[in-house]
Amino acid sequence: MDSLIVSALDATVDVVEIVERKGLGHPDTICDALAETLSRNLCREYRNRFGTVLHHNVDKALLRGGRAAPAFGGGHVVDPINIYLAGRATTEVAGKTLPIEEIAVEGSRAWLRANLHALDAERHVHIHDLIRPGSQDLQELFSRHPGVALANDTAIGVGYAPLSSLERLVLLLEKRINGRDRNHAHPAWGEDVKVMGIRSGNTVRLMVACAMIGKHLPHIDAYLAEKDALASMAQALALECGFPACEVNVNAADHPQANAVYLTVMGTSAEAGDDGQVGRGNRVNGLITPCRPMILEAVAGKNPVSHVGKLYNVLAREIAETLVARVPEIAATQCMIASRIGAPVTEPAMVHVRIATRDGVPIARLKPMVEDIAAAGLLRAPKLVDDFISGTIDVF
Repeated sequence: MDSLIVSALDATVDVVEIVERKGLGHPDTICDALAETLSRNLCREYRNRFGTVLHHNVDKALLRGGRAAPAFGGGHVVDPINIYLAGRATTEVAGKTLPIEEIAVEGSRAWLRANLHALDAERHVHIHDLIRPGSQDLQELFSRHPGVALANDTAIGVGYAPLSSLERLVLLLEKRINGRDRNHAHPAWGEDVKVMGIRSGNTVRLMVACAMIGKHLPHIDAYLAEKDALASMAQALALECGFPACEVNVNAADHPQANAVYLTVMGTSAEAGDDGQVGRGNRVNGLITPCRPMILEAVAGKNPVSHVGKLYNVLAREIAETLVARVPEIAATQCMIASRIGAPVTEPAMVHVRIATRDGVPIARLKPMVEDIAAAGLLRAPKLVDDFISGTIDVF
C-alpha cells in the first residue's frame, strides 16, 4: 500500500483534558440532524426511482432562533424558529422534476416530531427549502465511471482510538439523558443538553446545561429538584466511568433567588435567539475534542457515495478502532486520510497511521498488520453507503 505511512504516537496522558458534546436538541445538532436526514431521504428517493443514488450535497443548513415566553406551569412561543435547508441536489431527470421541497420539509418535520417532545413541528417551526441543482462538472464526475465512486473533493478525514474515560463519560451522559422515555421519565428535561468535561490531573468536573420545560414545572422548587436529579444521574455515571470524585454543575448560570433560570417552552435554546449551523457541533465520534486531532469538515448532509469529507472521517475512525481492537500490541492510534480528487475513493493520496505500542514493541513489526487493516478499511468505502442511508452510522 504505497500511500500508507506508519509512525510513532506518544500516548502519554496529558495533565489537562477538555471534552464537549452538544446534545440532540442543541441548535447546531438540529442542523446536522436535518441535513443528514435530508441526504438519507434523497438517497432513498433516488434509489426508488432510478435504482441508484444521484449527485447531491445538502450540507448547508441554518437555524435562526425564535422567541418564546417561558413560564412555570406553561409559557408560549412568540416567534417561530426558522430553518433554512440549502445545498445542491439532482432535481430533474429525463424531464421529470423530483419533489425535493416535499422531501426536505416533510422529512425535517418528521425528525423534529420524533426527537423534540415539547416542540410542535407544525406550529413552532418554519422550514425553508433552498436546494438547487449542482454544478455540471461535479455531476459529471459523480457519474463518470458507473460502479466506481470518484472522490469529489480535496478533503481530510481523521480518527483515533480508544476513547479516554472522560470522553466516554461525556458521550454516555448526554446519550443517557436523551435516551430516556421522555414522556414519563423527567419530561421537564428538554433535549437541548450540552455536556462539558474538564479533567486536571485526577480532578474531574462536569458542566451540564439542560433546557428545562416550563409546563412540567409548577414552581421554582420543582425546577431545582429536576436539577438535583440530573446531577445525581451524572454523578452515578461518573462513578461507573472511573471518576469517584467528580464535581457536577447543572445550569450553572442560574440565579434562583431572582427566578432567573434556564426555563424554556420547547426544550431547546433555539426558541430564544440561539442560532445553529451544520458543522459547528460534534465530530463524527459524537464529541468535540480540542486535545485530539480534529478537522472542521461539516460531515452531515454530504453524499455518502463520493464525498470523501464524509467517507474518510468515518473510515479513519473505523481503521483506528479496528487496529486497537485486533492488535493487542497497539495501545492507541490515530489515523489521517487525505483525498485525491478524481481518484477512486478507495485510493486516497495518503493514509497516515500513528500508533503507540505496548511494552516497547517495535512499530516495524506491526506495520504489515497495520497495512492490511488500513487497506481493508478503505475497501469498505462503497459498502458504507447502505449504512449511511439506513442511519446506522452516526455522524454527529
